[in-house]
Amino acid sequence: MTKEDVLKIFEENEALLKGHFLLTSGLHSDRYLQSALTLQHPAVAEKLCSELAAKVKADPNISRIDLVIAPALGGVIVAHEVARALGVRALFTERQEKTMTLRRGFQIKPGEGCLVVEDVITTGGSTREVMEVVGRCGGVTVGVGSLIDRSLNAKGDAVDLAVPRHALAALEVPTYKPEECPMCREGSIAIKPGSRQ
Repeated sequence: MTKEDVLKIFEENEALLKGHFLLTSGLHSDRYLQSALTLQHPAVAEKLCSELAAKVKADPNISRIDLVIAPALGGVIVAHEVARALGVRALFTERQEKTMTLRRGFQIKPGEGCLVVEDVITTGGSTREVMEVVGRCGGVTVGVGSLIDRSLNAKGDAVDLAVPRHALAALEVPTYKPEECPMCREGSIAIKPGSRQ
């Protein structure tokens, strides 16, 4: 599956939005990937996540994967479908008093290899928070995966997470601090389409 194939799936599901958006990171952007519109279709979710699982499994730098873990809400379906494709457990983290944590009786055993996944990575902030949860629990983050990596800068470099990582598609989508946002300067008001309010 090529980057173009993945983006076509997002476009067919009207999940690649254009406008003025306030991202979870606090940055502004003129494009937003609403993965839920794509992942609402189980066959599509299975196809995308199986492809991601295959890329991760083929990487000789990623050691044994005992479980797949993602931040709620956007990564839950991705974790479940990637875990199913790999034949391992799927967990998700949640915020409790603004801190990412494991809840609902989920446990990571010391030494377990954990693949952290997301629907979309922008700054890597949520991914790092999940990696910190894995470490606090004694697990080892062996890799990171995402359907879309929109962390590319103008040089084509992705945010460094210090572990092997894979995405089905990588995009350079400019983001702006609110005080530097050209859309704000034109009087446009950013909308927040994501799950974290």
